[in-house]
Amino acid sequence: MTSATNAELQSKPVASRLLGTWKLVSVIREEIPSGAKIDLMGPNPQGVITYSADGRMVALLVRGDRNKPAANTATAAEAENLFRSVISYAGTYTIAGNEVTHHVDISWNESWTGSKQIRIFKFEDNRVFLSTPVSPDPFDGKMSVRSMVWEKVK
Repeated sequence: MTSATNAELQSKPVASRLLGTWKLVSVIREEIPSGAKIDLMGPNPQGVITYSADGRMVALLVRGDRNKPAANTATAAEAENLFRSVISYAGTYTIAGNEVTHHVDISWNESWTGSKQIRIFKFEDNRVFLSTPVSPDPFDGKMSVRSMVWEKVK
């Protein structure tokens, strides 16, 4: 079995190219208006995002440097750190042009449940780049653009 060429991938409809499971490579936040960039989920983030043919999606992103609680039950401080080191949600998705909108049915942060999360996308080889429009960061509220790189799981 040979891998598809970039030209073959480009010719596929967007919806079919997005289908499947993608592994998180990086998450960079660019603050507005300063332009300062930070590695939002740490140097080795972990995560998956899956788009299915029935129009459903699920996303799970975690910092690569998360610490386990010292005991079986997390302290209040440990629980807060764990909460602030994950983004997870699921729902349906729609595509219009170069935007995919995630219609959130359930999430780690109840303020996202019922929301629409817009991602601007572009494909490059076996990667998809998803970026938010300028919006408040879910962790600290700073206006920013979060850019995620995902690699197709084979």
